[in-house]
Amino acid sequence: MISSHYVSRIALLRERVDSFERYPFCLPAVRSLHELELHPKVTFIIGENGSGKSTLLEAMAVSLGFNAEGGTRNFSFGTRRSHSELHEYLRVSKGFRRWRDGFFLRAESFFNVATEIERLDESGGPGPRVIDSYGGVSLHEQSHGESFLALMTERFGGKGLYILDEPEAALSPQRQLAVLSRMHDLVLDDSQFIVATHSPILMAYPGARIYQCGADGITEVAYEDTEHVQVTRGFLLNPERTLRELLKR
Repeated sequence: MISSHYVSRIALLRERVDSFERYPFCLPAVRSLHELELHPKVTFIIGENGSGKSTLLEAMAVSLGFNAEGGTRNFSFGTRRSHSELHEYLRVSKGFRRWRDGFFLRAESFFNVATEIERLDESGGPGPRVIDSYGGVSLHEQSHGESFLALMTERFGGKGLYILDEPEAALSPQRQLAVLSRMHDLVLDDSQFIVATHSPILMAYPGARIYQCGADGITEVAYEDTEHVQVTRGFLLNPERTLRELLKR
């Protein structure tokens, strides 16, 4: 059967790995990886800090031709080489369709993307300014959260592949709901999302596939069974009890 995904599967070429004791192959998300089937609309990769989810997402993006620090596939700047060699060991399976739009968002290096946009516009050249595709206002002149939303609402144009690493980092709960709504608009416009997140709000997107990275590797989980949902729900149901336990000395 021909896949209708933009990206349908990623696989680790395990026979090429000389040792699973060295970085990044020692990370739980990588050590146990064989294949991951991606959802044609939304796939979430979740897990604790240090589990390897962001490293895996970054490798996927680089394998697909995106700049390691973020941006579109036309961005080629490099502030500091910090990405791993994992992308060289991945096989990414694509569907017969090709995405018209694409972006790799890394929360930790979005500042560098904003700086590169300003550099490109200052250097001149034919055609409209790059920043016009992001709403026309410098991303450095907006809050972190506002610039993220400008990216989602102004730059993302649909029929695209969007790889997002912790997009909730600068967003209030209300803004996370706005991002969820915008994601849905883009999904309806034939887009595919692959997202690493800690946000129980974002990962509530209906029908999404959720992969959890833990000490034993990567497993697919239901939304209600994620630790993020269980911990958040437990706290909100009885914050006093939770705080008593946490602050007991």
